[in-house]
Amino acid sequence: MDRSSLFQLIQEQLDPENTGFIAVENFTSLVEDHELQLDPSKLDMLLALVQSNEDGQVCYQELIELMSSKRSSSFRRAIANGRRTLQREILLDETGLGLYKRFVRYVAYEILPCETDRRWYFHQNRLCPPPVFIAIVTIVQIIVFMCYGIMLNKWVLQTYQPDFMKSPLVYHPGHRAQVWRFFSYMFMHVGLEQLGFNALLQLMIGVPLEMVHGILRISLLYMAGVLAGSLTVSITDMRAPVVGGSGGVYALCSAHLANVVMNWAGMRCPYKLLRMILALVCMSSEVGRAVWLRFSPPLPSSGPQPSFMAHLSGAVVGISMGLLILRSYEESLQKQCSWWVIVFSFITFLLFAIFWNIFAYELLGVQIPPPP
Repeated sequence: MDRSSLFQLIQEQLDPENTGFIAVENFTSLVEDHELQLDPSKLDMLLALVQSNEDGQVCYQELIELMSSKRSSSFRRAIANGRRTLQREILLDETGLGLYKRFVRYVAYEILPCETDRRWYFHQNRLCPPPVFIAIVTIVQIIVFMCYGIMLNKWVLQTYQPDFMKSPLVYHPGHRAQVWRFFSYMFMHVGLEQLGFNALLQLMIGVPLEMVHGILRISLLYMAGVLAGSLTVSITDMRAPVVGGSGGVYALCSAHLANVVMNWAGMRCPYKLLRMILALVCMSSEVGRAVWLRFSPPLPSSGPQPSFMAHLSGAVVGISMGLLILRSYEESLQKQCSWWVIVFSFITFLLFAIFWNIFAYELLGVQIPPPP
């Protein structure tokens, strides 16, 4: 029985009056009398949804969304509060998996805190579309760094080379009218150490997040961190340039770490405490290195060195917007009031930053270093 025929059967036989609800007894008999071509995990969830309903009814629309691979928050609450425990073995006990499926299972346990969500992701995962956003960003960053490294014949502390700061990609307060620089600075890096740190975290954390939550949500989070980073520097460190993708990287990392902490008991990633400590130490060390380069540059320079504020603003974006995104796996963000509060706050910050960049520099008499 194909899906369209099944939907028609459910509506005609179990909800002929189009009330929008189906009696539990009628649906149970449908499951027992007809072959449903669904994977076992989805069938278990259907039965759990039926048996957890206290009113003896199943919402027809919710049932259709589930069978169409769409999940709703009400369905998740029904599963979480249901009286029936899903009977299938947990993913770690499944054997005979291929290399790709084992990797998908690994990603599920790295990112998701609930066994029901992990099983849902494992059975619903498709290779198309692949997680290409983080990979493309990382490849472009490496290519740009290699080009400037060869051109300048310098692989560390490239910002001390005047030709580096002349790049049309670097954010410089003297060129803030060139709007693309508020984004394009993420492709430039101080040196090999910053590029290596950012690329490693992007691939280790960003790719699994993109596999689970999709390219749209993770790219939105990453770019929001990048934009917040340059705008924050333009407000709080008005004479400093910005380079590096740390705003986006810290948005991803902070969101993931906060999600792990808030769902500590449910996370099943191995050595999570040790890995949490190492991640915090590495991130703190990178911020400390950026502060040192900003205020105590080891070499003479013609102007201020890149600011560290992009790291901090990226972390704020991750803890606010990013945490909500990661906690809303397979749920609609548009239906959540907290999502619109965060969007409104970000837009307010964006408008304030725009007016600040237009008027504040002149009103405050800020002496901007001459643009290269």
